Amino acid sequence: MERIRTFIAIDIEEPRVLREISKLQEELRSVGSSLKLVELRNIHLTLRFLGEVDLSTVEEVKELMKGLEFKPFEMELKGVGGFPSLERPKVIWIGVSKGAEEVKRLHELLEGGLKTIGFRPDPKGFEPHITVARVKRYSSELIERIRDNSDRIFGKVLVNEVRLKRSTLTPRGPIYDTLFGKRAL
Repeated sequence: MERIRTFIAIDIEEPRVLREISKLQEELRSVGSSLKLVELRNIHLTLRFLGEVDLSTVEEVKELMKGLEFKPFEMELKGVGGFPSLERPKVIWIGVSKGAEEVKRLHELLEGGLKTIGFRPDPKGFEPHITVARVKRYSSELIERIRDNSDRIFGKVLVNEVRLKRSTLTPRGPIYDTLFGKRAL
């Protein structure tokens, strides 16, 4: 049985916002830490990582998503931080200010449906964010640069679609394909 790596996400496609994210990535790269930047075409907010699932489960998730009802909303991307902590960042992220409650509601709607088809809740919980870099080796300069951008505003995006994505891991980085999209009402 073929299994594919999947997740449900909001893609970030607004050109002005992507330009601002690109500027941040260049600033982070310039401090000389060892980073793997997320390619701009792959920038997204993960609502739920599903992992490796078989094709029948993918069909169940599509059916579940067909019933997802939400109105379009605006999401403002603001602030930069690090997981698991700013002192020891493994992931650098951009936060969500305006629209965060709507994103959390979407996540909860998905979580409820996914539970009915056998998915366990994510043990890490859910905090809306967009990963922009993975940190291989950090420096005090990198941490300082993240702190300098803790209130930076990247702009607003209209959220009017949630997508089921396939992630194919390659030596050059992941390739994401949309398997299904559910548009807002």
